[in-house]
Amino acid sequence: MMEVSPSSTVSFREFGCEQTLLSRPDGSASFVQGDTSVMAGVYGPAEVKVSKEIYDRATLEVLVHPKVGLPGVRERSQEQCVRETCEASLLLSLHPRSSLTLILQVLHDDGSLLSCFLNAACMALMDAGLSMSCLFCGVTCAISKDGEIITDPTAVQEKESRALMTFAIDSKEHRVMMSSTKGSFSVHELQQCIAVSQKASEKIFQFYRDSVRRRYSKNL
Repeated sequence: MMEVSPSSTVSFREFGCEQTLLSRPDGSASFVQGDTSVMAGVYGPAEVKVSKEIYDRATLEVLVHPKVGLPGVRERSQEQCVRETCEASLLLSLHPRSSLTLILQVLHDDGSLLSCFLNAACMALMDAGLSMSCLFCGVTCAISKDGEIITDPTAVQEKESRALMTFAIDSKEHRVMMSSTKGSFSVHELQQCIAVSQKASEKIFQFYRDSVRRRYSKNL
């Protein structure tokens, strides 16, 4: 991993997660980052339409439902980012000619929505018991007008920033699996944001472990 500059602080709003909330999906989870909250549901493996069938692996469909109104261009972009990340971690070849559907519902958006989607998706896939090569998490970084890197920014901080980046980080080698960027930034700032995200991902993976440990310690 790259070195993080001293001026970059890795801090998050409070996390919250609950699995198996919904009875109809095969796996479900809610994920909260500060005032941003998302619900995720996974259906499958199930039968797939012939037109969408892939002979050697499962077909993954991701649907993002906004809090109000119909999905637009922003939601389609978010769907693509989440789908690419899930496809990189899921062992889809174990379920050929079948379909997996991941539905993400926005409950409240107060910034860092895409990273919250990624975290909710990972917890829901874990709850569904699907085989994965690695876990993943999402980290959003904002670069303020002063050049300060802010992790897990709020909606106000996002609006005031000159650049916004979200990275999906894998749990094995902390590599970047997906990136989504917006605004103006230098190559050095991009590298710094990647380094900060890799460092920050350790906190999220630790939260995953603690959350699952608490859940199963209750069941025993």
